[in-house]
Amino acid sequence: MTTPQPEGTVTVAESGTGTYTQEILAGGHRLIADEPRPFGDDAGPSPYDLLLSALGACTSMTVRMYADKKGWPLEQVRVSLRHSRIHAKDCADCDISATGMIDHMDREIELLGDLDDDQREKLLAIAERCPVHRTLTSSVHVSTSLRPVSSQPA
Repeated sequence: MTTPQPEGTVTVAESGTGTYTQEILAGGHRLIADEPRPFGDDAGPSPYDLLLSALGACTSMTVRMYADKKGWPLEQVRVSLRHSRIHAKDCADCDISATGMIDHMDREIELLGDLDDDQREKLLAIAERCPVHRTLTSSVHVSTSLRPVSSQPA
């Protein structure tokens, strides 16, 4: 799988090099994903690590764009994330109709630079508006279809 993908298209295929190792093509970029040991070969980030990476990157970019637009002295944004599964009854911020286990993401944002408290609070609020955050917290529909087998591997 070496053909660059059109913008906005991501193709994932087994790499053939490990039990669960996947090759990801996103635009002209190539990434590897895998399951951690002992299930996989740990050749790349896990799918959940990639999901957290998308949220972290989008958060940092959104905060940076806003600070630059305002001319604020933001030197660096650092975002640390963790994913876990928790009981719905233990989540104070969750939909009260949720039952059983739910996915939970912890996101910590570090803002380096000579920012005042008001600027820090505004940047924290802007982080909530990053497009990936909005997607993850909205109602998402995934449509799946079976592609006919081609004569050549993708």
